[in-house]
Amino acid sequence: MRRRLAAVAAAAALALPLSVVGMNMAFAAPVFADSFDDGNANGWSRSGGSWSVVSGAFRQSSTGANARALAGTTSWTDYTVTARVTPIAFGSTARTVGVAARVQTSSNYYALVLTGGGSVQLQRVSGGTATALATGVVGVTPGTAYGLSLRVAGGQLSGAVNGVTLVRATDSTFASGRIGLVASYASAAFDDVAVETGAGPDPTTPPPTDPPPTGTCRVSGTPSGFATVDGTTTGGAGGPTVAVDTAAELLTAIARTGPVTICVHGTIALPAGMHDVASDKSIVGVGGTAGITGGGFNIGGPVSGATTPPADAVHNVIIQNLSFRNASDDSINVQMFAHHVWIDHNDLAQGYDGLIDIKRGSSYVTVSWNHTHHHTKNMLLGHDDSNGAQDVGRLKVSYHHNWFDATPQRNPRVRFGEPVHVYNNYFFYNTDTGVACQADAGCVVEGNYFENVEEPVTNTYAGPRGRCVARLNVFAGESGAPECSGTVQEPSAYYAYTLDDASAVKALVTAGAGVGKV
Repeated sequence: MRRRLAAVAAAAALALPLSVVGMNMAFAAPVFADSFDDGNANGWSRSGGSWSVVSGAFRQSSTGANARALAGTTSWTDYTVTARVTPIAFGSTARTVGVAARVQTSSNYYALVLTGGGSVQLQRVSGGTATALATGVVGVTPGTAYGLSLRVAGGQLSGAVNGVTLVRATDSTFASGRIGLVASYASAAFDDVAVETGAGPDPTTPPPTDPPPTGTCRVSGTPSGFATVDGTTTGGAGGPTVAVDTAAELLTAIARTGPVTICVHGTIALPAGMHDVASDKSIVGVGGTAGITGGGFNIGGPVSGATTPPADAVHNVIIQNLSFRNASDDSINVQMFAHHVWIDHNDLAQGYDGLIDIKRGSSYVTVSWNHTHHHTKNMLLGHDDSNGAQDVGRLKVSYHHNWFDATPQRNPRVRFGEPVHVYNNYFFYNTDTGVACQADAGCVVEGNYFENVEEPVTNTYAGPRGRCVARLNVFAGESGAPECSGTVQEPSAYYAYTLDDASAVKALVTAGAGVGKV
């Protein structure tokens, strides 16, 4: 679609497809749109940097300049500017990319920017000097597209990332002006720029005629493996069902006492860090687009040196059908004697530390039908060679029907747990190791499909040796041979299970693992 400028009345009939995540723009008239699909940036004035249209996006490729591209008219007052912004490289963690509103000159405007340090800022730039009016925490990963929305209405300013309002401020320095794309000593690509006029409601608040999200969701299926041993894992069954689509609602819900089923609508940007999940919770994504970004879930109490489980250890938690991206620490962390946890049908990628880590005496956990990708340190089971006092006799975990997709290591890396049951998973192009069984752990690795995995199964990877049994696996492509020795407790002593034929596992898992499959 080519850029369009028109009077408000004429623009009211303009059909304006927006790809910015989570935006609901029905409240006002569209007056401007540019998707750069016509291969040019006509109508944009540029200051600094190196600008060009590449593959249907307006790209600023220099990290050595304070770059601005401006469009629109100086008479615009109250409006919302949205754009899809993809940071490419930051000159330093303090450098920024984003959108601008009420631009009077290239040195005077408001801006909503992402920083290389992992924050979102609402700024007033006056005389070329940026003042942060409000700051929020958000995971920022170069190469990832973010939907940015900057709203200016009178003296009220607000900024949203991926449909979630994270920053607000009051400032009346600039009353009107053009829009802009800004990149301060950073390179970025900009696409799907649009302007809606009128004050309207906050861009992430649905219009009054839209019903709020309903709480109609449920956990699909039942767990198998260790999550069924010595009790079962039912999550929030028997309690109320609540719908959440903001960080505040989600954090309140996961901290509630008693059983609750929490239905997550859309992508929710959490503050950085790990957020505690209380016992008896089901956290379920609705549809195929629900997810978490910025922060992660902590299932278990604060770290201590205790060697016996407390009576109130966190337990009975289900996490299902959610995408996790850009976690500032772990995406999901299970620790401090947490037990009866089922992590099922999720899509996890691009975190900072582990995608799913289980440690510090936790047990009776099943990790099933998850797709992990675009991440190096995939999964730990047991965090340290010296933590035997908490871990020996615990860390009993089942991993089945997961897709470990080009995740180089920790698929999982295991310490102390026995038996750890790794069965019917698809391992693809794990360039370091598949299953690494160390520190006297006992692993049964069976019925898996390994494709181009350098060390599919090993008990000599690093540190003290473990014990492992590898049987009925397929080793395809350039996969190596398993390196296993010792005897291990049989999982069948704890629970019954049916093993799929390993030759069918690749097709089975790629078709069924991840979100939107339950």
